[in-house]
Amino acid sequence: HMNGAGNLMDFLDEPFPDVSTYEDFHTIDWLREKSRDTDRHRKITSKSKESIWELIKSLLDAWSGWVVMLLIGLLSGTLAGVIDLAVDWMTDLKEGVCLSAFWYSHEQCCWTSNETTFDDRDKCPQWQKWAELMTGHAEGAGAYVLNYFLYILWALLFSFLAVSLVRVFAPYACGSGIPEIKTILSGFIIRGYLGKWTLLIKTVTLVLAVSSGLSLGKEGPLVHVACCCGNLFCSLFSKYSKNEGKRREVLSAAAAAGVSVAFGAPIGGVLFSLEEVSYYFPLKTLWRSFFAALVAAFTLRSINPFGNSRLVLFYVEYHTPWYMAELVPFILLGVFGGLWGTLFIRANIAWCRRRKTTQLGKYPVLEVIAVTGITAVLAYPNPYTRRSTSELISELFNDCGALESSQLCDYINNPNMSRPVDDIPDRPAGPGVYNALWQLALALIFKIVITIFTFGMKIPSGLFIPSMAVGAIAGRIVGIAVEQMAYHHHDWIIFKNWCRPGADCVTPGLYAMVGAAACLGGVTRMTVSLVVIMFELTGGLEYIVPLMAAAVTSKWVADAFGKEGIYESHIQLNGYPYLDVRDEFTHRTLATDVMRPRRNDPPLAVLTQDTTTVEDVETLIKDTDYNGFPVVVSRESERLIGFVQRRDLTLAIKNARQKQDGVVSSSVVYFTEDAPQLPASNPQPLKLRRILNLSPFTVTDHTPMETVVDIFRKLGLRQCLVTRNLNIIEHLWSVLEIQVRRRFPPPSSLKELEGILTEEWLQIPLETIHKLYESIPQRIEAVIAAKSRRTPYEIIFC
Repeated sequence: HMNGAGNLMDFLDEPFPDVSTYEDFHTIDWLREKSRDTDRHRKITSKSKESIWELIKSLLDAWSGWVVMLLIGLLSGTLAGVIDLAVDWMTDLKEGVCLSAFWYSHEQCCWTSNETTFDDRDKCPQWQKWAELMTGHAEGAGAYVLNYFLYILWALLFSFLAVSLVRVFAPYACGSGIPEIKTILSGFIIRGYLGKWTLLIKTVTLVLAVSSGLSLGKEGPLVHVACCCGNLFCSLFSKYSKNEGKRREVLSAAAAAGVSVAFGAPIGGVLFSLEEVSYYFPLKTLWRSFFAALVAAFTLRSINPFGNSRLVLFYVEYHTPWYMAELVPFILLGVFGGLWGTLFIRANIAWCRRRKTTQLGKYPVLEVIAVTGITAVLAYPNPYTRRSTSELISELFNDCGALESSQLCDYINNPNMSRPVDDIPDRPAGPGVYNALWQLALALIFKIVITIFTFGMKIPSGLFIPSMAVGAIAGRIVGIAVEQMAYHHHDWIIFKNWCRPGADCVTPGLYAMVGAAACLGGVTRMTVSLVVIMFELTGGLEYIVPLMAAAVTSKWVADAFGKEGIYESHIQLNGYPYLDVRDEFTHRTLATDVMRPRRNDPPLAVLTQDTTTVEDVETLIKDTDYNGFPVVVSRESERLIGFVQRRDLTLAIKNARQKQDGVVSSSVVYFTEDAPQLPASNPQPLKLRRILNLSPFTVTDHTPMETVVDIFRKLGLRQCLVTRNLNIIEHLWSVLEIQVRRRFPPPSSLKELEGILTEEWLQIPLETIHKLYESIPQRIEAVIAAKSRRTPYEIIFC
């Protein structure tokens, strides 16, 4: 009268929705995802030999990755171009409007004018400032005050719209996005962070935030935008939508495309994704990242948002080589970059922590309005802070040619000079240069302070451009100082060998470029990708060595004060589960010291392979919040069989109650291949072997923790089970108990017992069996003393 397994079905023979998926704010199991993708690929390969249609499907599956990369490149390049054009227009809108076509920026408006002269190329009748448009007066105190007031008003309006849209429609659209992207790529699930609404709102609010004049950039958020594009196209292909591991390969490539369009640096984008963002970056992802970055850069170049027919943001042409003696100021700029990076990270994290732990965090709109107001009020009087940060960096990078009209190029010319236009010798600085130096010094202090309070507010905010601006200002000041020293003291020993009188020795713009690289490196701790981005950004291929020297120095100096860059610091501040590959584990502990449960904790929550009921499982799920449960042979032996995920267990029981007849609370859940032998009066059991992971990753209790941490990092585990090294007697008793529970007849002789044990444990020496028998009396006493749930049958057998 026993229920057989003949009429039982494995409920999961037919997969149902959401099984093997993950809940929000949980970590994926990389090994499991890799295994599932391998099984899927094996199935497609075997089916492709059956028919032409299956072969075509397998080819489509193989090409789907490249199609996704193409789509990501096209969309992210288009969005970046639109953002660039919109930012240029809205930034200029704060100062005036183009009468011939209001959608033109200042530069575009004057391009179309026939009345613009070269000397006054920034002035044309079609472009009018607000005061001139409203009052008819372009000059005077009244016009200045009105323009000042409207500049502040536009800035407040843009920032208010940005923070309101983020708060109401997409809270995940704030910030840079790179710390969260790094966490997601390491295997963490944040649902909605890469969703359609986030993509739309981030694109719109990024334009508003940058146009408001706040000290932030669009480069970091463009990585987030590109990853949203990647996630959007992943949903079109089941290969990526149903496998979180494969999805992350696409997101790594999308991050490369984001940097590619942010800076016009496709190779730097690939290296940025590899060095800074990605956690798992196989060779196949490298090729696809390269393709996505190429398509994105090509799309952006087709749109031509900068109007110079170039892909790069700050194209420069220097006509003077650098000299070995200049490595000293380059390295000093590297030291400044490292110190600035350390100062910024510590101050910004302290302010963000204060925002999270005080009343300040409850008023994000008020905070944004206040910071925008202060920024606009202080920025307008200084021409170097009034303009957009990208324009400022571009001017600081430029070399002073004969046609430059900037204050920074107001040198005193020698009337007898008869040299080619491109080879202007070093000259004494004029009053315009000294005036510009004071304004730049004030701009430097302003940028250093205001960026600390701006980064981390509830609007899209990138850090690349503000960091580069700080370094470029410092670098230009140092460059002008070195240039004037070389001119006035060319007989000093440090200048004598390479700087002759009347020669073009020092290029201040190069110092600005090196300073920008140093400060960006100090904040982000990038090295290789930073140098590549900088020479792609400027076209200054000849100046790789100064850039490398500054980047390495800034990293060394910053690392002396703390290993974490700004993104890792924000990951720690937000409490995201992220195991940084670069961290060193220094504690001398074992797995048994760290595992749960600890010695004083409640016992380990486990499921047995064939005695747990549906009600027991549901109670366990209700009373605990663990992500999964070990499955053991029995509660007495606790020999590990496998591991089952909480979510899979919940979904399986829920669907079984709906679709499988006879499943009630008292039904036995079993994870074995064959159904347990139960009385005929028992309800139908439920087989859930399909959701059982039969090969969970295990370590012994004496495994060093540094090894365990390395295993988690390199294999991307979700959990690791700790097993105890039992001695041979314990093992044999465990085997003996299993045989008893299977209702084997008691052995009549030592020879028969040896045969039973050999079946389980291969060749067991006879002396070990004798030792087992010697321990029987103590074992019986222990069983009785513990009042365990062993049956009388087992005690008699002992």
